[in-house]
Amino acid sequence: MRPIVIVPACTRDFGEHPYHAAQHKYVDAVVLGADCAPMILPSLGASLDLETMLQLCDGIMLTGSASNVHPSYYSEEVLDPSLPQDPARDQTTLPLIREAVKRGIPIIAICRGFQEMNVALGGSLHQAVQTVAGKFDHRENPELGMDEQYGDAHNVTLTPGGCLERMLGQSEIPVNSLHGQGVNELAPGLSVEAVAEDGLVEAFSVSTAPGFTLAVQWHPEWRIQHNPYSMKMFGAFGDACRERQAQKRAQQLEQLREQSRSSA
Repeated sequence: MRPIVIVPACTRDFGEHPYHAAQHKYVDAVVLGADCAPMILPSLGASLDLETMLQLCDGIMLTGSASNVHPSYYSEEVLDPSLPQDPARDQTTLPLIREAVKRGIPIIAICRGFQEMNVALGGSLHQAVQTVAGKFDHRENPELGMDEQYGDAHNVTLTPGGCLERMLGQSEIPVNSLHGQGVNELAPGLSVEAVAEDGLVEAFSVSTAPGFTLAVQWHPEWRIQHNPYSMKMFGAFGDACRERQAQKRAQQLEQLREQSRSSA
C-alpha cells in the first residue's frame, strides 16, 4: 500500500454551487513525484475530525491557491479587499500544520502552503511584496500563457549545508514566481533554505520538527516530471512518508503483540 498524503482543498464557487477543490497538478505531484496516494481533505474548519485525519495520513502536502491567508492571523488588517480569501481553508490548515509538525508527520508546502506554515507557526507576511522597498515584483504576468507564467523567473540561492542544498546537490537553482505575498517575519524554529536575489525568503524547513518539513514559495508541481529538482524534492518527501508509514505499522504490530501477551 502506498502512503496516504492529505491534500487540503480550497473552497470555491463554481456557478451557484460551492465546492471543495484541489488542482490536478498538485494531486499529480503526489502520485508522480512522491509515489504516494493523495487524499483530498475538505476544508471543514472546526468541524474537521483532526485526530482521525492525522492518524490516517502518512504525509501532508499544502497547495498553492489564488487566495491568501487572512492577515488577522498575524495581527494585521486586510490591505487589499479585492484579493480573494478562504477562511474555511485557514481554519482547516493552520491547526493541521501545528499538530502535524508536533507529531513529525512529513509536510511539503507550496506557495500559499508555504505562507500558511509560516503564519501557523507564528510568523507574518508581506501582503504586497512589490510595494516593499528593495523587493522585486514576484507576481506572474496574467497576459502570458500558462507555460510562460510558470517558466523560470529568477534564481534562488540555497543555504550552504541546508537540507535543500543537500537534497538537490546545488547551490543555486532557477524557479518560477507567481505570488504577491511573501515572508515578512520568519516564525520561530524555521530555518531559511533558499532566498531570492532580492533577499526574500523562498524556502524554509522547520528545524524543531521531528519529521520531514520543506516549504517553498515557488511551484515545483508544475510539469513535475520535466524538472529534476522538483522530482528530487517530491522524491525525498515520498521517502519520508514511506518511513512514517513503516513506523506506524511497526507501532501497530507492537500494540497487537502487547494485546496478545496481555490476553494470554
